[in-house]
Amino acid sequence: MIHFNNVTIIGVGLIGGSLARVMKTGKLAGTITGAGRSKATLEEALGLGVVDRIAENLGEAVEGADLVVLATPVATFEAIAREIGPRMKEGAIVTDVGSVKGRFVKALEKLLPKNIRYVPGHPIAGKEKSGVSESTEVLFQGARWILTPTERTDPEALAAVETLCRAAGAQVRRMDADLHDRVFAAVSHLPHVAAYAMVCTVAELNTGSEEYIDFSGGGFRDFTRIAASSPEMWRDICLLNGNNIIEMIDRYQFSLNMMKRAIRTKDSNKLEGLFRSASDVRKGLK
Repeated sequence: MIHFNNVTIIGVGLIGGSLARVMKTGKLAGTITGAGRSKATLEEALGLGVVDRIAENLGEAVEGADLVVLATPVATFEAIAREIGPRMKEGAIVTDVGSVKGRFVKALEKLLPKNIRYVPGHPIAGKEKSGVSESTEVLFQGARWILTPTERTDPEALAAVETLCRAAGAQVRRMDADLHDRVFAAVSHLPHVAAYAMVCTVAELNTGSEEYIDFSGGGFRDFTRIAASSPEMWRDICLLNGNNIIEMIDRYQFSLNMMKRAIRTKDSNKLEGLFRSASDVRKGLK
């Protein structure tokens, strides 16, 4: 088992708060400091007992920390790295939970001092609702936690972060950072875009006296559940992983057009074949 004397979590929301709960429950940390720009969020985290102390000044928050977790929106990582790098102690570990890796991994490795050990990560876990009040120590159980180490990643730091992920109940998988962005553009980012688009499409329709969306049932609600996710976070993800997401949208539109063509031409065999192929794949998901 691993233990960190001092941990700083920058961004104590759903993911950061859940990781803090994991570390408290498992006695994996001595003192956990919650840091960020929102005083109200930090005070809520402190009141809930998720963290032991709070700090709005990021430089002060990381002084003496053995482990620093970046759990803010990905677009903020570079500015945070510039601010905290000079204030961290030699040998400290930095990890993150960003869902876009690619260029950010390279950028952070250059921005952080060479005596700081950076281990890029991405837990595949979440809810449609965000905020520290939604955090839970079981969020990561059974989930995958992707780590995207580079040639510069310190082996001991990598092993420490892997141990932490497994202690949270996650299954650890190592992956190339650029491959990560392409994979998750398909299986995570595209579904969110599709869910947002579906809600927008139906929300614009009405019967003249009632909204179409008022008649939605389980199917619509299941499909669009993730459209309740943070708009700000998904805005940043789409802009930062834009090329990969655009490619996946094109592929999605191609599949939709095949189904559209089969419906238009009343090609029942083609339509059923497309549906059956998708159904078989979906049933095979673990």
